[in-house]
Amino acid sequence: MKILVLNAGSSSQKSCLYDLETDPTLLEPPHPLWEGKIDWSRQQGMAEMMVKGQGEKVGTDLPAQTRQEAVKSMLQTLVQGPTAVLERLDQIDVVGHRVVHGGQSYSQPTWVTEDVKSTIADLATLAPAHNPANLEGMETMADLLPTLPQVAVFDTAFHRHLPLAAAVYPGPYRWFEQGIRRYGFHGISHEYCAQRAAQILKRELQSLKLITCHLGNGCSLAAVQGGVSIHTTMGFTPLEGLMMGTRSGSVDPGILIYLLRAEGLTAADLDTLLNRHSGLKGISGRSGDMRSILEARAAGDQRAHLAFEIYIHRLRCELGAMLTSLGGLDAVVLRGGWGKCGCGAGSGLCWSEIYGDAA
Repeated sequence: MKILVLNAGSSSQKSCLYDLETDPTLLEPPHPLWEGKIDWSRQQGMAEMMVKGQGEKVGTDLPAQTRQEAVKSMLQTLVQGPTAVLERLDQIDVVGHRVVHGGQSYSQPTWVTEDVKSTIADLATLAPAHNPANLEGMETMADLLPTLPQVAVFDTAFHRHLPLAAAVYPGPYRWFEQGIRRYGFHGISHEYCAQRAAQILKRELQSLKLITCHLGNGCSLAAVQGGVSIHTTMGFTPLEGLMMGTRSGSVDPGILIYLLRAEGLTAADLDTLLNRHSGLKGISGRSGDMRSILEARAAGDQRAHLAFEIYIHRLRCELGAMLTSLGGLDAVVLRGGWGKCGCGAGSGLCWSEIYGDAA
């Protein structure tokens, strides 16, 4: 069975084609037949596309175009050019989509229908940088292959068993009754990390206490006990928690009240400010991409250095919160572009920089 996976992030589109018949046990991660990635974070008005297939790796800069057009260009490399691994796109059996926010409606993988798409669209107010991009992927596949079955897999599902003490915000109880609660995100990644850690450690997942770290343009941690998420940094929306590429992470809500009164900002202004002009980009004034921050820091840029120091400080604080929630620890698992050690490569975070002398 050939399965195409579309993973739309806030600044990138990652895709893989798998033939699961080549690895039916799944004891080891299956190797994709083809991989594609589009990155919108490196150049203003441009997208960088990298595709791998048939042992070939091809990079292309795409001019300014819609996300759907860019994804269609990427998918054409499945059947055309040196990376082609299929004769026709209709050889794909099913496509799976990572969807960021499923709210209280979805806690399991779900066949994509018009009703499902409508609910995902309604939840876009809680994940404005993600759910619309997830929907665009579904519409793109419907345009290319109208009869192809599509499945939505939700980032929030893994955190559905959070204890109430972790899930309920300390505001009026009616918030919780209205569905305002900690949902948590990156659940697909955190669940996979926990399962793979158990395999690598040759331990039963139910016996492990893990901190899983998804560190990329969006960042989150999860405390996983016995295979279940008991605490996580992201909350009602993907904005809470760690400092991120362009997102602020957690800030004093009094700041927002002050800005509403002092500067007359609207809700839309705050949304843009916190989601697109904060985090590494907001502090450094140059970029939300960790690669650019590390390069500028190495060159002596003080604001890039400050952005990095704030990021590490907040990461250490949240790691401590995960540890105390677990009451012990068997392993820390790193995943995501920023979670790769950058020693000599400059592409990620060195673990010794996160933990300092305790590494």
